[in-house]
Amino acid sequence: MIGKLNHVAIAVPDVEQASTLYKTALGANVSKAVDQPEHGVRVVFVNLDNSKVELLEPLGENSPIKSFLDKNPGGGMHHICYEVEDIIKARDQLVETGARVLGDGHPKTGAHGKPVLFLHPKDFCGTLVELEQS
Repeated sequence: MIGKLNHVAIAVPDVEQASTLYKTALGANVSKAVDQPEHGVRVVFVNLDNSKVELLEPLGENSPIKSFLDKNPGGGMHHICYEVEDIIKARDQLVETGARVLGDGHPKTGAHGKPVLFLHPKDFCGTLVELEQS
């Protein structure tokens, strides 16, 4: 069902500072910061040959990333994203196996402009999983 790894997301308190670190220390190709108010985050992508790293900073007090950073003030891995060909088919198959889809169960538009869903971390070895339609 899952295709390639799309990205690993890292929550950070400051995406500009994290971007500079990735650029200077690792020589990475880093995108400009983009606010995603519908998701409550500011996003930067570190572009790799085979995948991406997504740096997430909370936008405001209601950001889902804020509570993560309250528990992990220095930041840390937030989720992993896999591509799927058909997000509705993938969702239905996962629900049949007992997996829990977060939110209302309907895909939302993600940072790449494609449909995404998140799966409960307790169902996937303690890891929040994002599915993105390829």
